[in-house]
Amino acid sequence: MFAVIETGGKQYKVQEGDILYIEKLDVADGDKVVFDKVYALSTGDKFTVGAPVVDGAKVTATAVKNGKGKKIYVLKYKSKKNEKKKIGHRQPYTKIQIEKIEG
Repeated sequence: MFAVIETGGKQYKVQEGDILYIEKLDVADGDKVVFDKVYALSTGDKFTVGAPVVDGAKVTATAVKNGKGKKIYVLKYKSKKNEKKKIGHRQPYTKIQIEKIEG
């Protein structure tokens, strides 16, 4: 059994028990999260594709942790101008665990 959901502008194929790192959500650790945008749903031998979403389908997950990813460095440089700039970025994320797929 799996489902295709959308969150943070990205689509994920999920199964029960999966752990995902998604774009940061405004939830506390241990809170339940419900994803209503389910684009496809497979239950055993039955496969349903929504137009655009599957009616009545939802995926329930638990927020395990909020955090930041590894630091990425960006270097801006202009030759012959003695101009350079080093910028760092850490992308925030929410770690979730899929609990139940309904539909």
